[in-house]
Amino acid sequence: MYNKSSQKKKMQEFLYSLELSVILLLILLSSPSILQKTNLLIVLSTNILKIIDYKEICSESENYIEGTDKLKIFIVEDDSVISKKIKEHIEKWGYEGAIAGDFQNVLSEMIAFDPQLVLMDISLPFFNGYYWCGEIRKVSKIPIIFISSASDNLNIVRAVEMGADDYIAKPFDLEVLMAKIHAILRRAYDFSGASNLIEHQGLIFNVNNFTISFENKTAELTKNEAKIFQKLLENRGKIIKRDELMMTLWESDSFVDDSALYTNVNRLRKKLDQMSLENFITTKKGEGYIIEG
Repeated sequence: MYNKSSQKKKMQEFLYSLELSVILLLILLSSPSILQKTNLLIVLSTNILKIIDYKEICSESENYIEGTDKLKIFIVEDDSVISKKIKEHIEKWGYEGAIAGDFQNVLSEMIAFDPQLVLMDISLPFFNGYYWCGEIRKVSKIPIIFISSASDNLNIVRAVEMGADDYIAKPFDLEVLMAKIHAILRRAYDFSGASNLIEHQGLIFNVNNFTISFENKTAELTKNEAKIFQKLLENRGKIIKRDELMMTLWESDSFVDDSALYTNVNRLRKKLDQMSLENFITTKKGEGYIIEG
């Protein structure tokens, strides 16, 4: 019978075995010693058996990462041959991949896809990878791996300073890239999923830390303001009745009457006004509130 906690443990063992196998393979290829090669082959064979064993266990469950759907990886690479190869390879491993299509709006595309990791090239049309890494870091701590032919120390240092989690130089082996992806995802999430970002008309709302960002301005919302804002954003284009908003707040153990709701909405509007987002929330008399789609 499928057990989630044992599945999680198996996933952790599998990822460790995969990383170790890649390292052993690289050492094996470069080792001149026959004895060392023999010993390495024995260890490598053991790890490969563990990987095969894990894949059989995974077939018992539709989703082999506890409590999540497929993990998503967003690929920001303008070379279509490279980006397609990466996408095909990560999908073989059970991930969901998407390739950036509009290099003037990488951040918006990333937020819409809601990935758990970003693969970022440096040389891109319009704005380079450093720029987009900086823009992403303003709103999210999502792991970013740079993939670039610029492999000198200066570019690597700059990537790390901009907030990158790792760097891999082209040309690279896809299995080595996968080992890095597995390791970073394990460290970053422990299989708990992604940070939630909602984007609308240039505004970005971080559901996890209750912050809103717009044109280099950031504001923090209270818990109740964030609950209201999230409800309206997730239903943009639709009028949300006052009773429905109050019910949303009651579900979070906050007793709110009509007067308190009015106060919270007004405070939220003031914060939006200070960010030059006047009339972002519209009142429909006798009905409720709406964020236009």
